[in-house]
Order: sequence, then structure tokens, then C-alpha cells
Amino acid sequence: GPGMSYITISTLGNSKDFGDNTVDALNTSACASSTRGLFAQGYKHPLYYKSIDYVTIASTGDAKDFGDITTSASFVYGMGGCASSTRGLFGGGFTAPSPNAAAGLKQINYVTIASLGDSQDFGDLTGNGVRYPAATSSPTRGLFAGGRDSADAPVFNQNDMHYVTIATLGNALDFGDLSYTPYGAMGTGSSTRGIFTGGYNSAGDAAYDNIDYITIASTGNAQDFGNLTVGRGGHAASSNSTRATFAGGNSIPAATNHIDYITIASTGDALNFGDLMTTMSAGCGCSDSHGGLS
Repeated sequence: GPGMSYITISTLGNSKDFGDNTVDALNTSACASSTRGLFAQGYKHPLYYKSIDYVTIASTGDAKDFGDITTSASFVYGMGGCASSTRGLFGGGFTAPSPNAAAGLKQINYVTIASLGDSQDFGDLTGNGVRYPAATSSPTRGLFAGGRDSADAPVFNQNDMHYVTIATLGNALDFGDLSYTPYGAMGTGSSTRGIFTGGYNSAGDAAYDNIDYITIASTGNAQDFGNLTVGRGGHAASSNSTRATFAGGNSIPAATNHIDYITIASTGDALNFGDLMTTMSAGCGCSDSHGGLS
């Protein structure tokens, strides 16, 4: 459904109701400043959306219309979202209903979070277009990782990581590789360390429980952090400066309501945080205190 729920990251416990998005969609993408959360809509077959919603994170209530994702396609879903304190980025995505396998986007779009309006072109990801990438950021750099190739069938996952300087415009550069090869993974982190978790194998019949980490200011391959309590993809990842949380997702064959957490500066397996109000798959998350904020 279109519902949003919230947690206080520094505590433990179950989520509470926040409000509803303007549309009922799956494969949404999210990013946030310290005051506002943005959600770029996805699809709920046979309906597809390219609208962007926003909420004021410190309050509760229903989302309002921000603008639209601007691409040459009539809709886009399955993007990766990340942000600095001023600018939100949405990268990659998918522009056609299945079984059209050649419709992954390379484009990165940006918005000014404190304003309203349609997104503008930032540049392109490296390589082919990619759908369902994970994304995270520091105050200066945005990263996109993994995802599903846009080539004709058979469709393969990627383990590529791409980075951009958020305050500029231009094409992404190669960062390195994830230690595993997921689509539908999720990203979050602190201002120094990026975390990528979960996702699905190329066949979409198994979910990963991997947690990878990188140092955002460097380049290089990701390293193993530990494992989630349950493998899942399409979950909602969010963080403050010390802790990352991972909520819901699809554990194949069913959606889960588990919320996990880790301490970002450490390594080790995730611990139980609490439960979502209901099971969720193909969702997304954002917070007012994530690592992309200065």
C-alpha cells in the first residue's frame, strides 16, 4: 500500500504510522535532507508513475507533490536515491514493463530538496543503464552500486559501483566492485562509510543477506561487513551518523517485517531492532540524519 511508517534510529522498537504517499506504488526511491524526505514513485501494474512526493520528516502526515522525474520515458521506476543536505540524486532505473529487458536507464537526475519542481539531468552512470541499483552518499559524493543490466535477455546483475560529486554535474566514475552481485540491494551509511546490503540474484529466486562496506572518500572494492538477520531485497535502509537500519523487504518467497540494525563504524552481523507495522517489499527508506548531511 501507499503507507509510510517511521522509527527513531537511536532507539529500538516497532515502527509507527507516518502517513500515505500520493500514489500506491512499488519500487519507489527515496532521499532526504535534514528536514524533508523525497520519494520518487514507481509502479503498481498496470499503472506507472514518475511523480516525486515529499514529506516533512519531523512531523507526521501524508506526502505532497514535489514534481516529476524528467526522462525521455513516460515513466521510470527502480532508481537509486541519495542526497547531500541540499541536493537529491536519483540514478538508473527501468523505463518499460516486463518483458522488455533493454530499457535500463543510465541517466542520473537531480533536484534541489528545499524547492519544488521537476528533476534535471545530472549526467550518466558508467557502462550500461542499470535498474534497481543501491545508492548512498557522503556530504560530497554520491554512490550507486549493483543492479540489473539493461542488455537483452539473459539479463545479468552488475556488481559495479559508480560515484559522482553531488555539487557538480557530469558523468559518474568507476569506484570499484561489490563483493557480491545483487539487484534490489539498498544503500545507506555515515559521512565516511557506505553500506550496501541484501538484494536478489540474477534469477530473482534467492535473496542475499550480505552487508558490504566502503570508505566513500576513497575508491576500491567493497569489503564484507557481516550478515543481515534474514536475506532480503527491496528493503528500506536508513541511518544516522552511527547506526544503520534495514526494514522489511522480500525474503523469497515472502515479504518480511523484520527491522535490523548495525553500528556503521564496526563490522559484524546485524541485530534485531523491532518490526514494521506490516510486511513490506519493493520499498525504500530515508532519514533526517544520514551520512550525506554535513
